Amino acid sequence: MSLPKQIRLAQIAPVSAIVEVPGSKSITNRAFLIAALAKGKTKLHGALESDDTQVMSKCLAQLGVTVQTYSRNGIIIDGTSGQFQAPSAPLFVNNSGTTIRFLTAASALTPVGSDVVLDGVERMRQRPIVDLVEALLQLGVPVKAAASGCPPVSVVGGGIRGGSCLVKGTLSSQYLSALLIASPYSSNDVTIVVDGELVSKPYVDMTLSMMSTFGVKAENHGYRLFTIPSCQKYIGRDYAIEPDASNASYFLAAAAVTGGQVTVTGLGTNSIQGDIAFADVLEQMGCSVSRSNDSFTVTGPQQLLPVDFDASSIPDMAQTLAVVAAFASGTSRITGLQTLRVKETDRISAMAAELRKIGISVTEGADFLVISPSSSYTPATVKTYEDHRMAMSFAVAGLKIDGLTIDDPSCVAKTFPDFWDRWESAFPHSIAKRN
Repeated sequence: MSLPKQIRLAQIAPVSAIVEVPGSKSITNRAFLIAALAKGKTKLHGALESDDTQVMSKCLAQLGVTVQTYSRNGIIIDGTSGQFQAPSAPLFVNNSGTTIRFLTAASALTPVGSDVVLDGVERMRQRPIVDLVEALLQLGVPVKAAASGCPPVSVVGGGIRGGSCLVKGTLSSQYLSALLIASPYSSNDVTIVVDGELVSKPYVDMTLSMMSTFGVKAENHGYRLFTIPSCQKYIGRDYAIEPDASNASYFLAAAAVTGGQVTVTGLGTNSIQGDIAFADVLEQMGCSVSRSNDSFTVTGPQQLLPVDFDASSIPDMAQTLAVVAAFASGTSRITGLQTLRVKETDRISAMAAELRKIGISVTEGADFLVISPSSSYTPATVKTYEDHRMAMSFAVAGLKIDGLTIDDPSCVAKTFPDFWDRWESAFPHSIAKRN
C-alpha cells in the first residue's frame, strides 16, 4: 500500500495499548543467509517482509537459492550446503547494510572464477566496507571495493582459504558477523582478531547464537578473538523469528513520553536481541517496567528524568532515546554514537537538525548528542532523510506536539512497512491527516 508524501500527527496523552510488532529484520536476514548456506530445508516462522529482507531474498535467488513463501510470514529455504551459483548480473542491495556486508563474505562461496559484483543506491556507495574487504583478503578471498573504500564490491569466487584475519571493531559489528557466518565453510580454521573496542556486541551475540542453533561451533574469546573450525555445515531446521525489539522501542517510548502504558507481546527477557535493553534505559528515566518471558510493559512517569547513557551496544535505539530525552526534566547526554555517522544517513547530524526544528537545544559531537528539553515545542515538518528510524522516532514526538508533520513517511518500508497502520491502531486518532 502506497503512503502519502506527508503524515500530520495529533497529540494524545496518555496512551494505553497492547501491541504486537513484526519479526526482527536483523534475525530474518541472518536466518535467510544461514538457511541458504545450510544442508537441507529450513522453515522460517514469523519472518519479516520488508524492503531489506526482500533485497536479501532476491540476492540469494540470484545466487541459486530457492526461497518460497508458504504462509503469511512463513518462508521455506532450500539450503545449498555452502555452494552458491554464480549470478548472471550484479547483486543490487538497495541501501541494506546487512545484505551487502553478509553477502560480500558469502559470495566467496561461488564457483572458482565467478565474478560477483554487489552494488546499491547512492547512499550505499558512501558507506564504508573496506575493513571487511581487507579482512577477506587476509582469508584468501580475492575482493576489492571502489577507490573510496565503499561499494561497489567485486568478489572472485572459489572459496575461503581460512587462516587469520584482523577486522576493525569500531565502525560496524556487521563486518564481524559477515565473517563469522561464512567462515564455517572455509578450507582451514579461521581466527578473527578484533582491532579496537567492538561496537554493538549484542548483534555479534545474536549471530553466534543463531550459528549455534543451526549446528555450527564458534568460540568468542572476550570479543577480542573468535575461532571457527573449518569444514562445518549449518543444518536446516524449523526456526521461529522473534518480533523486532528495535521496532518495539517506538511503542514503549510512546508510553514513556505520554505517561501512559504500553505492552509489547511476543518479545521477552529470553530474547536474543540486545535492543531489549532499551527498556532498561527507560527505567533509568523513571519509567516502571514489567518484564516476562513473552512481554514487556512500560508505564511512563509524570515526569521523565534525564539520562547519561552510552548507546554503543544498542546504536539503533539512539534516535528513539534522543526523542524521549527531548521531553525529560533536564539535559541528557547520549554517547557511543560513532557508528551512526555511516548508517542510512548521518544520524547524529540528522537528529540534531530535526530536534532543533521542534524547539530542542542540541549539541552535536563526533560521537554524542547533548539534548536539553524546551519549555515550548514547535509543530514543525520533520525531514526523514530516507531513514526509517527518523520517521518512527519522531512519531513518538508527535504524541506530544500537536500538528507535527513527518515528511516521506514511506521510508519506514525498509524495516516496518505497516508501521503507520499499527501506530494508528495502537493509538487511535494519533494521525490527523495523510496527505
